[in-house]
Amino acid sequence: MSRSILVLNAGSSTVKWARFDGDRRVAGATVESTDIDATVKAILELQSARFDAVGHRLVHGGDDFTAPVRIDAETIAKLECLEPLAPLHLPGAIAGIRAVQRLCPGVPQVACFDTAFHATLPLEERMFGIPRRYYHQGIRRYGFHGLSYESIAGQLPAVSPRAANGKTVVCHLGNGASLCGMHDRMSLTTTMGYTPLDGLLMSARPGRLDPGVVLQLMKIEGSLEVVEGVLGHQSGLLGVSGISSDMRILLSAKEPQAAEAVELFCSCVAKEIVAAATVLNGLDAIVFTAGIGEHAAPVRQRICDRLAWLGACLDSIANAKSERRLHASDSTIEIYQLPTDEESVIARHTAVLLGDAL
Repeated sequence: MSRSILVLNAGSSTVKWARFDGDRRVAGATVESTDIDATVKAILELQSARFDAVGHRLVHGGDDFTAPVRIDAETIAKLECLEPLAPLHLPGAIAGIRAVQRLCPGVPQVACFDTAFHATLPLEERMFGIPRRYYHQGIRRYGFHGLSYESIAGQLPAVSPRAANGKTVVCHLGNGASLCGMHDRMSLTTTMGYTPLDGLLMSARPGRLDPGVVLQLMKIEGSLEVVEGVLGHQSGLLGVSGISSDMRILLSAKEPQAAEAVELFCSCVAKEIVAAATVLNGLDAIVFTAGIGEHAAPVRQRICDRLAWLGACLDSIANAKSERRLHASDSTIEIYQLPTDEESVIARHTAVLLGDAL
């Protein structure tokens, strides 16, 4: 039976959607909008006669959700409790779920979680160096971008047995950015932690930050809401450059602060790749994905230049063309560029979970 699945990825200012008939993507778009409810309503009205179920991307699943689940009232209540952990993402996703409930009653819905892929993290990769009682209250590393990493992990066997079965660092470099160190396609370390603010420098988020900086910002600004805005919307490439959060603009800009922001980003990524390799006890492959990872050849080059001592050597021509295989013949580490497809992962999970019901 060929099932039609509508996939919704609703955030704070965009809604990505796609419709799949079986394994085939037949429609989809990204809509820029801050009115998530109205946008989802328009998508549902356009596609309402063409789908059997709806799958949603949820950034945070907390401790409760380590696998896709069918959405019911209890699921929504638990998700609302998690909103403080992902305030830029979960409210929009929950609004999308409620819009489907209201406009398409009876249509089954499935929640797929970015954090679920990282359920395999060992204890030492989940704990912070704070009193253990906080760990039992849910303050720990969860990791994010899991649906993207699951997409890449699913592609690796057809790309390279060494990358699929060995020690591979996947670099999801987009507006949000993180790394995942995998062994045999299982997550063993990742850069994002308790929230999506942690880890790499991002387009408008600071990444790894001395906790003392946050305390000092609180003293300077005197408002939690202001500091949340600084960390969530005004930092990263945008904050450092003072020009833009868009890597494409920064790469072409002449201002020195633009170059400094790019160099800081590349340095952060290279350092975290080495850190991940330490956890993995070796490194067989590096995979670049997402907007910057797939399209910004100069960024890939600068990152790999910093890793030449590890044996990572790009083929400059392949890199300039953004080919799938990027490593030179004498590179001891395989390097690839692969497109991620979170929507296909969500559609597959939705079809599998609801297979008997459709």
